[in-house]
Amino acid sequence: MNAAFDANHPPEASLIDKCVHCGFCLPSCPTYLLWGEEMDSPRGRIYLMRSGLEGRAEMTPAFVRHFDACLGCMACVTACPSGVQYGPLIEATRGQIERRYPRRLGDRFFRRALFSLFPYPGRLRVALAPLALWSALRRDSRSAGTVDRRPDTANQGPAAAPSTSRRPASADDGLMSRVSAMLTLAPRVTWHSLITRVPERTAALGKRRLSVGLLTGCVQRIVFPNVNAASVRVLAAEGCDVIAPREQGCCGALALHAGRLSEARRFARRTIAIFERAGVELVAVNAAGCGSSMKEYGELLAGDPQWSERARAFAAKVRDISEVLAALGPAALRRRLSLRVAYHDACHLAHAQGVRQQPRDLLRSIPGIELRPIAEAEICCGSAGIYNLVEPATAQQFGDRKIGHVAAAEADVIATANPGCMLQLAAAARRAGRSWPIRHPIEILDEAIQRPES
Repeated sequence: MNAAFDANHPPEASLIDKCVHCGFCLPSCPTYLLWGEEMDSPRGRIYLMRSGLEGRAEMTPAFVRHFDACLGCMACVTACPSGVQYGPLIEATRGQIERRYPRRLGDRFFRRALFSLFPYPGRLRVALAPLALWSALRRDSRSAGTVDRRPDTANQGPAAAPSTSRRPASADDGLMSRVSAMLTLAPRVTWHSLITRVPERTAALGKRRLSVGLLTGCVQRIVFPNVNAASVRVLAAEGCDVIAPREQGCCGALALHAGRLSEARRFARRTIAIFERAGVELVAVNAAGCGSSMKEYGELLAGDPQWSERARAFAAKVRDISEVLAALGPAALRRRLSLRVAYHDACHLAHAQGVRQQPRDLLRSIPGIELRPIAEAEICCGSAGIYNLVEPATAQQFGDRKIGHVAAAEADVIATANPGCMLQLAAAARRAGRSWPIRHPIEILDEAIQRPES
């Protein structure tokens, strides 16, 4: 029998035992909401984990498919009254799958290509250079994160939330469909966005209140460099010395959420060492998935005697940038911005980190801002790390569903705190023929802050 799990870091029985199968997670789970199938709910997947631990389930394509279909959005963590820690369970299960399951050649090639590219900013710059050239030749490129109205979709109405659809019996899409999805999601980059970098050190404006390290990220620094620039300006305006170490790289978030645990640990050790040398009081993160993973470094490196204490100490310093600013309180004055903003909760900020109120409070601190609620706010947009690349058909359904709800909110701007969400929402909006700026909350706050020179 090809047992589902071996002894190398399987999902922990003690965590599985916390699940009492109450079903509170069912309406919060995107895949259960879409397909209505028990084994595509958190409760069902935990049952499969238990079966694997007890030797009653094998590592079959059907078994793996249920875990590949999971977005890892952690909405079930928010919904669970028993405090089940689903994150470590799905990460351990995916770790087993990545090591032991023989994926098809095309699937293996595509995943390997993703993880050979996205965590490495230098390689990503080279890969995106043709897009910058194309944008320069067209001379009508839009700014990163803004969706435009395309001629072939201009007559479509708002996207409607889809009804329950049929669950794919095997992998959502073949290699060509995945490549097509990458092109659909591809950002509009410029030569400036490929080469621009924030200063390594930026002094606080006025009285210094805090020394903060800034994670510049992999995708963020290249695709949305304006988010990093705005982060530095806002932190400095609010009295922070900002340190953005030049040698920093990937934090390991994509690898961790995909079950590539050894790779995630390697990135984590390097990130810890770099920010230790920076000597900062806190580390601010402006990408939800990255912040979630960095706060888990203590658990990720718990079995490493040389790094476990350092990892716990580092994780205790990690904050989402909205947490840093909310704790400091406003020092700089805000000018009025008359905007209706639909704030989309990035899953790894709201569910994994429990950070919901701080971004909203920062936006509300701006005179003239009106926050417009989005229906099904707790449901994932379909980005979920690499999910919209490896499961593009399903991800597209979630994106279209989310944009339908955004359209109903009648907002001027969409705000969200994760680069993957920004790209996913932009692609879904284009399909619906809609036009909104899609911005990080820190960009909106940056626009509102009054500085001495202004």
